[in-house]
Amino acid sequence: MSALLAAGDPRLARREDLGAVRELLLAFEPRDEHQAGERARMLVFAAEHPDALLRTCLAGHFTASGLVLDARGEHALLTHHRKLGRWLQLGGHADGDGNLAAVALREATEESGIAGLRVDPRPVDLDVHAIPARGAEPEHLHLDLRFQVHAPPGAREVASDESHALAWFAPGGLSGLELDDSVLRLFRLAFGAGRAGAR
Repeated sequence: MSALLAAGDPRLARREDLGAVRELLLAFEPRDEHQAGERARMLVFAAEHPDALLRTCLAGHFTASGLVLDARGEHALLTHHRKLGRWLQLGGHADGDGNLAAVALREATEESGIAGLRVDPRPVDLDVHAIPARGAEPEHLHLDLRFQVHAPPGAREVASDESHALAWFAPGGLSGLELDDSVLRLFRLAFGAGRAGAR
């Protein structure tokens, strides 16, 4: 794990360009063919869509998310997402900021209500997924770079308007949640393949 960064660290300064995203993607070392494919897909998308940091890029846009781990490294925080009706890691849109580690930290802080979170600035996982059409918004892609975020001791979560609920889950306590495979993958990365995802 690299040094954890807190809000206000100059390395989390806003970067309004896709160059920062390309740097992250090129430094990312895929652990398997699926992750290599996701990285390649993201790099092509960035080359073809110079506005891919903005929601107005209707084909899709870059997002960032973080699996928030408690101070003891025994549980992770998930949100029961209000719009999607599923348990997910915390995260959201880049809204023009190419420093996606900073985006992941900002979104985790806003959605959890926890002060003092810190982020590992290296993504641990890449995921491209389709978001269904909703109202006037067409179906589009989210190109999500995923990070590990660490909570301080004694952290107390407070749900935002984007959540039905927030809850801490141990890796062995995921059965019955009907989690997306990509969320299970984040748990395996954080806690080890033998402890997460058994259902």
